[in-house]
Amino acid sequence: MELPELTWPIVAALPKTTPIVFPIAALEQHGRHMPVFTDSLLLGEVIRRVKLTPIAEKCLFAPLQWLGNSHHHLDFPGTLSASARVYLDLIKDLAHCFISHGFSRIVFVNGHGGNIVPSQQALFELKQEHRDRRDLLLLSLTYWDSAGNPAKTLTDLTQSQMGHACEWETSMILKLAPHLVVGDVAKVPEVAFGAGFAPGYRAWVMPDRSEPGHIGHPAAATAEKGEALFQFFAGGVATYLERVVAWDGKTWE
Repeated sequence: MELPELTWPIVAALPKTTPIVFPIAALEQHGRHMPVFTDSLLLGEVIRRVKLTPIAEKCLFAPLQWLGNSHHHLDFPGTLSASARVYLDLIKDLAHCFISHGFSRIVFVNGHGGNIVPSQQALFELKQEHRDRRDLLLLSLTYWDSAGNPAKTLTDLTQSQMGHACEWETSMILKLAPHLVVGDVAKVPEVAFGAGFAPGYRAWVMPDRSEPGHIGHPAAATAEKGEALFQFFAGGVATYLERVVAWDGKTWE
């Protein structure tokens, strides 16, 4: 079900256990070879494929929110970003609109690394404000984490994790919109992920890690890998939504 296509009485009549799905992404630099709308394009395609599965009939999909928390990319022109607190409050208010009308299952499906912490914090704050509602299921799922590591299943992948304008993202754009890829991807140099200060977490902005703005191995990208990745991720998100629909409304699991 598509929220923009419904009247308010139709929304009001939906079961209050209907999962409300908010796709959240970004508009930010993706290296010299990829469009700034990459995250939103990729998440939009994942969600489009999810909507073709049977579980979509039991969920209500809000429009994709393209503005994300991308301040760590602001050294690169073309990036648009909301600061962490502004972004957190924005998506928190989106969810609250449905909670205030009795809906109990909210799912942020995320397509941008910078949104992970703010989306989780927004849900924690909402739950604390509605701490007596045991029926609330407030969830944030990043699509590339939805089904485990694709590198363990798709054996031709070079990377073992999601990067930025990397093999995975470049492959998916080559499948979805190859005309938006600039130059010869095969000549784009690899930028190593590095260890940072693992196992601790180090704060960073993109120039700390990459001068061209990408992280990973774009030269290994192909459209065929992109199709396989889309299938893998869309399947993972759909399976997750099946779990949301099937939740008994009580248990932690």
